[in-house]
Amino acid sequence: MPHLVILYTGQLDAEVNMTTLCRQMADAMLTVQDEEGKQVFPTGGTRVLAYPAPHYAVADGGAAGREAGGTGDYAFVYLNLRMGRGRTEATQQRAGQTLLEVAKAFFAPVMAQRHIGITLQIDVGPEVFDAKHSNIHPLFRK
Repeated sequence: MPHLVILYTGQLDAEVNMTTLCRQMADAMLTVQDEEGKQVFPTGGTRVLAYPAPHYAVADGGAAGREAGGTGDYAFVYLNLRMGRGRTEATQQRAGQTLLEVAKAFFAPVMAQRHIGITLQIDVGPEVFDAKHSNIHPLFRK
C-alpha cells in the first residue's frame, strides 16, 4: 500500500489518456515527503489503477449544463487513495494537495471543454475485514 483507485465516467476515454494520468499520479505520490523529508510512500508499494464506468448518472442528467451552453454530458472522476495508518495529518494533507494539483492540471483542458466533477478522497487505516475465497488455492495443497 498505498493504492490509488480512479473511477471515472467512461466517455472520458475518448478525451484523455488515463494511463498517462496513472503514471503522473504514481510519480506525484513518490514525491510526497513527511516532516523529516523522508519519502512517504514506498516505491514498490505504490499502485494506481483506473476503471471506466460504462453506466453512470451524474447530477441532474445534463439540464443545467445545457442551460449553461454545454452538452449536458457531465463527466466525473473519483480518486480514492488508501494508505496505512501512522502518517501525520500534515503529511496526509500534503499527499492530498499534491494529488489534487496533478488531477487539476491533467483535467484542465477537459474542464475547458465540458462540465466535469473531480473528487479526491483519502482513507487511512487497516482493513476491518479482509477475506479471500477461491477454489484455486486447493489445487496446490498436497
